[in-house]
Amino acid sequence: MRSLSAHHILRIWEIGQSQHPLDRALTVLAFGCPEMSPSQLASLSIGQRDAYLLTLREITFGDKMNGLAECPNCGDRLEFDINIPDIRVAEILSPKVEVYNLQMEGVELQFRLPNSQDLAAIVGYKDVKIANELLMQRCILEASHKGNSVAYQDLSVAVVNQVVQQMAKWDPQAEILLNLNCPACEHSWQLLFDIVSFFWTELTARAKRLLQEVHTLARFYGWREADILSMSVVRRQLYLDLVGS
Repeated sequence: MRSLSAHHILRIWEIGQSQHPLDRALTVLAFGCPEMSPSQLASLSIGQRDAYLLTLREITFGDKMNGLAECPNCGDRLEFDINIPDIRVAEILSPKVEVYNLQMEGVELQFRLPNSQDLAAIVGYKDVKIANELLMQRCILEASHKGNSVAYQDLSVAVVNQVVQQMAKWDPQAEILLNLNCPACEHSWQLLFDIVSFFWTELTARAKRLLQEVHTLARFYGWREADILSMSVVRRQLYLDLVGS
């Protein structure tokens, strides 16, 4: 994995304009993890994908993040800080599809963890129940009772719920909840942290700032975009300070 350069950030932002968030996440990782193939990235479990994104964000922008949320009780806007080490609950692993086993109610199951391809397959479904069923059907690889195959539709609700709980156990980075408290009304609630959305917002802001810097320096000095972006952040800022002085 490598940190994202100014060139990478602008290219990612340009490509991602027309992409779904699921594809944006993979685009970001493709630039940050050139040693991994697109199929390897797409096969990462959602938790592992997010663990990779957290690490990439950390080596690119640092381990401190600033967020904004709206209180669901009074509507006041709340600023909060996040330290990446505090929300990292899983280390990044080499891409490998693990198969997990479960025995319950006499049923033997084999399942894998949901990945980006699975989420992409249910994007168009508005009915949450149907989408969840399709997701589980994709991830439950085999189910049998006394040697006889069992269809997904014949699994009890308890068995399916147990599979969901096991998925959460083996992929803890997939769902990170932030505990927030509104200073205005003292309401407390939990917010689901979405690293894909958070990182993309930061990349968008940085890309727009880079374009403004390129515009300023190219207009003042006549330099090419590639040369400006190749400068270190410190050097580029020094030139911007000279232009503004």
